[in-house]
Amino acid sequence: MQKIKIPHTLVLLLYIMIAALIMTWVIPAGEFERSVNELGQTVVQPGTYSVLAEQTTLSPLTLFTVIPQAMGDAQAVIFFVLLIGGVMGILRATGMLDAIIGVLLKRFANNTGWLIFGGMLTFGVFSALIGVAEEYLIFVAMLVALCRALRLDSMTAMGILIGGYAIGYGLALFNPFTLLIAQAVAEVPPASGLWYRLLLWPVLFGIAFHHVYRYAKRVKADPNQSLMADIEAAQEPTKEQQYPALTGRHRLILVAFVAVLGVLVWGIKEHGWYLVELSALFLGFGLFTALVSRMDTTTAANEFITGAAELTSTALLIGFARSIAMILEQGQVLDTVIYYLAMPVEAFGAHFGAVAMLAIQSILNFFIPSGSGQAFVSMPIMVPIADTVGIGRQLTVLAFQMGDGLMNMIVPTNPVLMGILGLAGIPYARWVKFAGPLLLKLLLACAGAMIVGVIIGY
Repeated sequence: MQKIKIPHTLVLLLYIMIAALIMTWVIPAGEFERSVNELGQTVVQPGTYSVLAEQTTLSPLTLFTVIPQAMGDAQAVIFFVLLIGGVMGILRATGMLDAIIGVLLKRFANNTGWLIFGGMLTFGVFSALIGVAEEYLIFVAMLVALCRALRLDSMTAMGILIGGYAIGYGLALFNPFTLLIAQAVAEVPPASGLWYRLLLWPVLFGIAFHHVYRYAKRVKADPNQSLMADIEAAQEPTKEQQYPALTGRHRLILVAFVAVLGVLVWGIKEHGWYLVELSALFLGFGLFTALVSRMDTTTAANEFITGAAELTSTALLIGFARSIAMILEQGQVLDTVIYYLAMPVEAFGAHFGAVAMLAIQSILNFFIPSGSGQAFVSMPIMVPIADTVGIGRQLTVLAFQMGDGLMNMIVPTNPVLMGILGLAGIPYARWVKFAGPLLLKLLLACAGAMIVGVIIGY
């Protein structure tokens, strides 16, 4: 049986762009009336959709012209992503992230429960705060070696890593690549709505921890229970891993990072800072990090460029993803799509309509695993739907976060996931057998959280 080859995410976005162009030819153009509410948000007026008298016909050449237009339209986000990537490159070069995670894992190495809890919490927190994902590739070998030494298996190791970072993305606290972008598109204050995400954190984290811990206990009691038991390569002994020492400079950088997060929250709340100010703040932190670590200027520049280059694909995905909505906008059919999508959601009502939004975001993540790219594709559509059915915009952003973050734990179009599994030597089908039940439990809990969010007016 021939394996199905999944196209590159950029190719998938191009296919969606073509589909969007065709939609402008076959779907009637229409529009909602919009107004500015007391909070300064531009909102759709329910019940005001009407079909336009003239249909805007877009040329096939639009596929080529819309991309640079979309890149220009999303330039603030694109450059923010590249600058953050550069600062992360400098931070990674100091060895601070390696040292912190290494210390935590070493400390809990003699207690399986605390190892799983501490590891998942660490990966989850870094993802929730600054959107770390690709950087975790360097910890795969270390985690696999540690778990095998404890008579566990590589599946447990990846449950710790992937389970932790999925919860971090699904309930991001300040993640600049998903949360801040989605909230900007939804026109809600950056990093707002934190209290509900903090309340949900122990719930979803507890479900994920219990799943991984129960599996680990079963494997430790009987190695034949491992999903990797029949894979010979998974039984090979691993070399002892060396962790970098946590130095005084690392501690100083960590304190500075915590201070930066504090200043970020203060600036957003008190002065309305956004991407320009946040970029400047992180650039200053990057310079401070290079100085404290005594990194020479050439090395710092190279690490900055390397870090930014690693996120070039993400920047391109943002531009291509923005192109989809822009095609629909130029063809004046975006409101028509919104109208017909809103119809079944309206039939469910606000409570189950919010659950339907979660389902739509989860399905969409298969095609657009890039969180920032998905935000630009889905939020312009989902926000007006939320306005028409009485679902809060903050809850709409949460539906996006959960669908994006949790589904990235299992969708094969996620390059980070496939890279991690490849390094760990775990076949994708085995991972689905392990992570599938966990994902189902998490999504059921998220569906309940969406209904509660509607009830409390989140």
